Amino acid sequence: MTDTTTDFAAWIGRRESTDDDLGVVPALAAAATLDDTTTRFDKGSALPPLWHWFYFLARAPQAQLDVDGHPQRGGFMPPIPYPRRMFAGARMRFHRPLLIGQSARREAVIRDIRQKSGRSGSLAFVSVLCSYYQDGVLCIEEEQDIVYREPGAAVACPDVIGWPAVEEGACARIVTPDPKLLFRFSALTFNAHRIHYDRPYATREEGYPGLVVHGPLTAVLLMDLLRRHEPRAVRAFSFKGLAPLFDLAPFRLVCSIRDGQVSLAAHAPDGVTAMSASAELAPN
Repeated sequence: MTDTTTDFAAWIGRRESTDDDLGVVPALAAAATLDDTTTRFDKGSALPPLWHWFYFLARAPQAQLDVDGHPQRGGFMPPIPYPRRMFAGARMRFHRPLLIGQSARREAVIRDIRQKSGRSGSLAFVSVLCSYYQDGVLCIEEEQDIVYREPGAAVACPDVIGWPAVEEGACARIVTPDPKLLFRFSALTFNAHRIHYDRPYATREEGYPGLVVHGPLTAVLLMDLLRRHEPRAVRAFSFKGLAPLFDLAPFRLVCSIRDGQVSLAAHAPDGVTAMSASAELAPN
């Protein structure tokens, strides 16, 4: 059991600023990865919701990467010793879209760090508030939940079952994840975490049955499903990862819209909800 007595309070309030010119190339690469062949992206085009994740990227030197591919800790993020790191969820509000080809800034601050012990071992929860500005105007507010945990038991390969029918009026999509998709998303986000592309590492070192689907990729795919079926602008979005998805079998995305409120979910092959999400739409 890893020691949980270390006090990381000195990291609360720590800040980091990142500038980006929001070039068109990452947006075009994201569109290709998501098979979006109809949306036009030029200078001045609005970034779709969640696509800010393809910008403001951390560019740690190769020599500063840890064995798992993540940047070594102790800079902006606290040096929490637990080896498993997850982007477990986020809540965000979209005040106005970020525009391609115009410089923007991401201001991040660590708001809270909590440690606890549970049945699965020791965990630490880091809350990071990210604010995105363009022309001095706040465009997006995002509070991220980053979770660190101790190694646990090996994760079993999920059973494959038939999904129940979706409710009337809901839309759904079946996604078949494969190494090509996971590699491209890792490239889009400059994410070297080996669980997404290095199968021997993912299975032998971290105990997963296959390559792990990125949590942010699942969230982006849920938002993409919403975008393809609803023209209204998204004002707010939140998601929570509940169980991992792997490249071993298809998973299902479901979207239901009622009175401007959106419920979304990603269902694992065994029927378990792997991610739940919600969104708020602008009025007609």
